[in-house]
Amino acid sequence: MIPRIHCPFTLAPGATVDLPPEASHHVTKVLRMGEGDALILFDGRGGEWSARLHRVGKGMAAVLESFDDADREPPIRITLVQGVPAADKMDWIVQKGTELGIAGIRPVVARRSVVRLSGERMERRVTHWQAVAVAACEQCRRNRVPVVAPLVDLMQYFAEQPAPGEHRLMLAPGAEPRLKDLEPPAGPVTLLVGPEGGFDEGELAAARLTGFRAISLGPRVLRTETAGMAALAAMMAVWGDY
Repeated sequence: MIPRIHCPFTLAPGATVDLPPEASHHVTKVLRMGEGDALILFDGRGGEWSARLHRVGKGMAAVLESFDDADREPPIRITLVQGVPAADKMDWIVQKGTELGIAGIRPVVARRSVVRLSGERMERRVTHWQAVAVAACEQCRRNRVPVVAPLVDLMQYFAEQPAPGEHRLMLAPGAEPRLKDLEPPAGPVTLLVGPEGGFDEGELAAARLTGFRAISLGPRVLRTETAGMAALAAMMAVWGDY
């Protein structure tokens, strides 16, 4: 398979571009690629460029050859609002959510969240999650990178205005209806998933007041890192392009 590299800048016809340092190291030192080898570049705006490597001094540049407007985005736009879990589970959620076709990820801190981040530490973690999404796009052949939004308190998120036509769903064990019983939504979907301890009653009430409909995935209770991914896969199977 031809390697795919994300470039954090706009690509244009006929350009010769310097690869980002990490990408240059990966193709030359890890993949052992050299002068004239083929690769694919994308800048996250849609479509991808066929290119060939060209050595410039000690570095490696890519000469853009042709553009393919391939769009591998699903027909349904789903945003995941995820209560941040402990350890590195959020990395897994971002990676697998990107592979499944999620449009955006909004990490939130609920009252029962174990992880508490602020300041520079919070910014570094969000930057890291965005890098995880980029790497997942390189692997799964997506040309549009989901945006990982800044981390906010759940109640602060509830105070924001919903998007026009947004269809809001919240996973809640034992809730009715189940996902399989829903009609296909007419607009974008926002899926709300709680942290390890779930939402407290006040948060559930606030979610309902802001338009979230409680649904379940069946009789079993799934872990937070499993629940959202199971729901995404089901949505893509029933409403998307699986």
